[in-house]
Amino acid sequence: MNLRAFLSRRVVTADAVRPAALLVEGDRILEVITAEQVPPQTEVHDFGNAAILPGLVDCHVHINDPGRAEWEGFLTATRAAAAGGCTLLVDMPLNCLPATTNPAALDAKRAAAKGRCRVDWMTWGGVVRDNPHDIAPLAKAGVPGFKCFLVDPGIDGFTMVTESQLRAALPHVARTGLPLLVHAELPAPIVAATENLADRDWSRYETYLESRPEEAELSAIRMLLSACREFKFRLHIVHLSASKALPELRAARSAGLPVTVETCPHYLHLTAEAIPGGATLFKCAPPIRSRGNCEQLWQGLRDGTIDLVATDHSPCPPEMKRLAEGDFRSAWGGIASLSLALPLMYTEANKRGFSLSDIANWMSEAPATLAGCHTQKGRLAAGHHADFVVFDSESEFVVSEDRLPYRHPVSPYLGERLRGVVKATYLRGRKVFGDGEFPGEPMGMEHRR
Repeated sequence: MNLRAFLSRRVVTADAVRPAALLVEGDRILEVITAEQVPPQTEVHDFGNAAILPGLVDCHVHINDPGRAEWEGFLTATRAAAAGGCTLLVDMPLNCLPATTNPAALDAKRAAAKGRCRVDWMTWGGVVRDNPHDIAPLAKAGVPGFKCFLVDPGIDGFTMVTESQLRAALPHVARTGLPLLVHAELPAPIVAATENLADRDWSRYETYLESRPEEAELSAIRMLLSACREFKFRLHIVHLSASKALPELRAARSAGLPVTVETCPHYLHLTAEAIPGGATLFKCAPPIRSRGNCEQLWQGLRDGTIDLVATDHSPCPPEMKRLAEGDFRSAWGGIASLSLALPLMYTEANKRGFSLSDIANWMSEAPATLAGCHTQKGRLAAGHHADFVVFDSESEFVVSEDRLPYRHPVSPYLGERLRGVVKATYLRGRKVFGDGEFPGEPMGMEHRR
């Protein structure tokens, strides 16, 4: 046997953070053991006090490949993922051309990814206004679930669905048993709010915030919960920003509805009060809300109403952010953060008394469960892929462009001091990032459901 042992005084397993060794053979974890149990002649890597966490699983990423690789592509997105401790990305179906709404488009995505990924990947299928009969074939082809928008996504090639179109698709989704991920905003409150802001200054963040009111999220979530009761499908709310929805989501879960919820690092770290005028790098949808709202989202994580944290990494060419004009109305909405998610979360979570175990649950195990790959990904356990990240939680760094190895190194986090440094990332037992380098050829592969 060619055994390797990876030791740390802080190994983050499902039940504890403790001194341990990951005993690895090939691409799998054989056992999690004590240092004293490491067999003779084993190749040993001792990381001391740097923590070993399961590789992150980011279930909400816009890779944009094929078709818009000038925004982001498999090579650059997976490189940034490796630098951030992420070992599996699940791509959203909308920003690529063609959008992943049928099996032929899925084949095109698989062709674009071949030989270009530094971490493993999956992709959600899309639900749009005219593809109910593509849902079952996409499931058969191996997607882990589906994504739809209840509001215009603002991009050609992927349509929103109205309530009636959603209801036409839901029986097909329910029969697959797979989750439906929903961008939960309804258009009517947004249209009404925006009409009242016609003469306002759109270089002010407050104007943009008023144009995406919480009611857009609340009304969408109420409609979705009603549909979930009727059609009995697995519902997942993506990027929750409106904390006012938490009581209704909590009640729905208590009633046994199959509902899960995610939020994002930017909603847990950034606040509306601190966003300067013209700073369009902070634009995303739903928007970053108040400081009080942010704390309520943290409470939702604490009590389990929010299950997981995903980046919603949504990059674009810098000119689409309208940085010179500072116009929040015309700027592309999306925040790129793939390589920063773990230190962003640790910086905030540590201040609030959360542990590395909490982060591993939110960012590894829960998203792996959503994507249906939890028997191989998301935990440090026997039989799982040897996917892990070595994390120095005591060090700090200032965000600079060299920390942003995705396609365009722009970020609202530039200049911020964050706590926690990713020292190395291992995919299926092999180092894919370490000391700022990406050793070897891309070895990432599609993980099919």
